[in-house]
Amino acid sequence: MTDETKLREQMCLLAKSLFDRGLTGGSTGNISARTAEGGLLVSPTGTSFGRLDPARLSHFDVSGTLIGGDAPTKEMPLHAAFYDTRKGAGAVVHLHSCHSVAWSMMPGVDPDNFLPPMTPYAIMKLGKVKLLPFFLPGDPAMGAAVRGLAGKRSAVMLANHGPVVAGKDVEAACNAIEELEDTARLAMLMRGFDANMLSAAQVSDLVTQFDVEWDA
Repeated sequence: MTDETKLREQMCLLAKSLFDRGLTGGSTGNISARTAEGGLLVSPTGTSFGRLDPARLSHFDVSGTLIGGDAPTKEMPLHAAFYDTRKGAGAVVHLHSCHSVAWSMMPGVDPDNFLPPMTPYAIMKLGKVKLLPFFLPGDPAMGAAVRGLAGKRSAVMLANHGPVVAGKDVEAACNAIEELEDTARLAMLMRGFDANMLSAAQVSDLVTQFDVEWDA
């Protein structure tokens, strides 16, 4: 089995896992990953995470030319923005996950640091998550907004839409976006309670100990 074949199967397996656990539904969400040759494999437009076909993933070469598979997701500008601005990005995942979308609609959410400091894991896996404003689906302005962050964030939240996370590989990106959704779910569960959040000192210790991108 070639490396590309393994990557195709891994992308579809992880996407189905996200779909089966209700983290994105219908034909929502999209996923992409770098190939060993520097090209991209991307989920096609209008497809379900629960039924992706490894053989039909959109395949781009290193120059960005579509060389195989079906037509790609309309959110390609969003994916391209992460690859072009984050040197270590090996995969990008975008979901329409319920709790993170709900949290994006809550008043008082910090747009520069979308997730409250509830557990260490979101801080370690995501750093600060930037809340971006609402854009129409497929609007190239989403990509422009990500480019405006100059590669300083691995994750953004599209208001009223869903999270987007870049990782070193497809497994890391999926793990991180699950952590984002879990933390948003905790935030919704604890809203209105006087919850004990991590202190500024504890957050600082995590950032230092685990070399987290945080000051951008």
